[in-house]
Amino acid sequence: MSDIIRVRNLIKIFGPRAGDYVDKVRNGMSKRELNEEHGHVLGLYDINMSVPAGEILVVMGLSGSGKSTLIRHINRLIDPTDGEILCDGTDITRLNDRELRDFRQRRMAMVFQKFALLPHRTVNENVGYGLELQGISPEERRRRAGEWIERVGLHGYGDLFPNQLSGGMQQRVGLARALTSNADILLMDEAYSALDPLIRVDMQNMLLDLQKELKKTVVFITHDLDEALKLGNRIVILREGVINQQGTGEEIVLNPANDYVASFVKEVNRGRVLTIEHLAGRAGPASTSFRLDRATSLQQALRAMGAAGTEIAEVVDGSRVLGTVGYRNIVDVMVQ
Repeated sequence: MSDIIRVRNLIKIFGPRAGDYVDKVRNGMSKRELNEEHGHVLGLYDINMSVPAGEILVVMGLSGSGKSTLIRHINRLIDPTDGEILCDGTDITRLNDRELRDFRQRRMAMVFQKFALLPHRTVNENVGYGLELQGISPEERRRRAGEWIERVGLHGYGDLFPNQLSGGMQQRVGLARALTSNADILLMDEAYSALDPLIRVDMQNMLLDLQKELKKTVVFITHDLDEALKLGNRIVILREGVINQQGTGEEIVLNPANDYVASFVKEVNRGRVLTIEHLAGRAGPASTSFRLDRATSLQQALRAMGAAGTEIAEVVDGSRVLGTVGYRNIVDVMVQ
């Protein structure tokens, strides 16, 4: 699968003479030295990452880690001090104002934490706002907006105003607006963090259901590891503007790169997060008619094997057998 977004050697320094300090930072000047000696702030340092087309990349970290700064570089709401941001091979840092405006309108859409809805416009008008900027006719805007309003579960609410909706409903409007633009890249900055827990889970499930069909390329920002593990095909963990680890959820949970990452994952419910694909082959060759899909979680596998009264299961990907897994293998990994 080809990468649709690539970030290369990205550095962001905040301050009036930011460019003067790029070489010093690359040669080892610390964030503290840059701030105390020169009055500049290092926001991001040497960021290298890629996002395959049709996948969800989750960028996570605590407050101040640089995750929101990073996502705002991808659509150039913030300009980098140094480095490249490539979209389908085009370096967006080199686009002029007209090219950048067209790029934002047609290739990317953003969903914000604070909803960012226009209070004086109805739900339908908010959802169709991106199409208005593209010059689409009012009739077509209303038709297409109406389709997405229904898809996100807001049928009948198109003529209401944002202040007449709950927080969860407003976030659905924001998602519908992003999808109506037909952009192939979605940027979601802490999109669900302001929502109540149950509504948040509902929105996570909606995104995953839509993603199965739409195959958008999504960059999703969160400070919640459970959310990252649930949504992300891959996860990037930031700390003070530096990537500490990136990989699949299983790679990060099983092999944390350092103590900082380990502190994030130590309380993770492995049985819910890890799948049996990771364990395929641990039980050795065996003849069994009991099969489980490779995406089955360890927790689900234990329940299914217990109900079937079997100690060994074949791990399959469609009709292809990947190996076998044993009940005891699963238990051992869960209690590590």
